[in-house]
Amino acid sequence: SFSCHLRLSAEEVIQWSQSLEKLLASQSGQGVFREFLKSEFSEENIEFWLACEDYKKTKSDHLHGKAERIYEEFVQSDAIKQINIDYQMREATAKKAQDPTHTSFDEAQKTVYILMERDSYPRFLKSKVYLNLLNQLQTNTSK
Repeated sequence: SFSCHLRLSAEEVIQWSQSLEKLLASQSGQGVFREFLKSEFSEENIEFWLACEDYKKTKSDHLHGKAERIYEEFVQSDAIKQINIDYQMREATAKKAQDPTHTSFDEAQKTVYILMERDSYPRFLKSKVYLNLLNQLQTNTSK
């Protein structure tokens, strides 16, 4: 579905290759990266990361419900979209989620971010998903 990428410029897409931070700062970047992660069966990482970003902006009186949801969906050991964190961090995050603050998921989020940065992101930049999109945009520009 390239219709959603029509507003993209080649410049923006080239910027994604500068850092994972730049990629995730772009709404389209998130979408394209997510498609790629889906193909690698690791989209729970970006979904968790986005859930944490949203969680940090949550009003205090909604923290409990959201913390519980994030915990159940991504953190607990039999979570459907279980993220790849070690036992200690899982336990620590579980504790923090029970008495939630805006930083309850920061450690786990950072771990998942580093995981994506080291692992999926370099592969993404070499992927057909990314290169084809870039190619298309560059071709359209030169017409």
